[in-house]
Amino acid sequence: MGRPSKPTNVLLMEGKSHKTKAELEVRRDAESSLVTGTHMAMWPEVRENKRAATEFRRVCTLLKAIGKDDALNESVVNRYALLRAECVEFEEKRETFYKGISQMEKEYREQVPEVDEETGRPVFALTASQYYKLLHNMQSNVINLDKQIMSKRTMMLAIEKENIMTIASAMRSIPKTPQKEAEDDMAAYLKKMK
Repeated sequence: MGRPSKPTNVLLMEGKSHKTKAELEVRRDAESSLVTGTHMAMWPEVRENKRAATEFRRVCTLLKAIGKDDALNESVVNRYALLRAECVEFEEKRETFYKGISQMEKEYREQVPEVDEETGRPVFALTASQYYKLLHNMQSNVINLDKQIMSKRTMMLAIEKENIMTIASAMRSIPKTPQKEAEDDMAAYLKKMK
């Protein structure tokens, strides 16, 4: 597959394209036809989710700063915002299970047994087998939540890589060499005469 083509503004800035002016003009027209000129809009389901709405606005602001706030990016940014909100929700659930496990361990260790009147033996509210079964179930839930979080993070990273949301994707559009200052014809002629 190879590296994606550079946008015409980058080619012009670099000043070293093998394309003719006519080719660059056609390419610039084609690139501008890919932009709607309409700003991104928040989906209703994003608007209803406070976290997703906050993330959408944050990403929109960043994309607007670099001139990428276009309706063509709308679905990607909305989906990204929803994934981010879901990820945070799963992280909170995981934290709740961690706290529940800690609380259950504490209560199990500190439980005071009642004495059975008939046998005189101690009776615990939670037996060892019940405790370990609950502990196993809660730990399984934590592991499942971690899998969900990793799945969401993987999807988010894929979106970030493809949509100028990572340093690597942004770097693809930066010229590799500094732009040379254009000399006027007279300065070039005098330089040759020396």
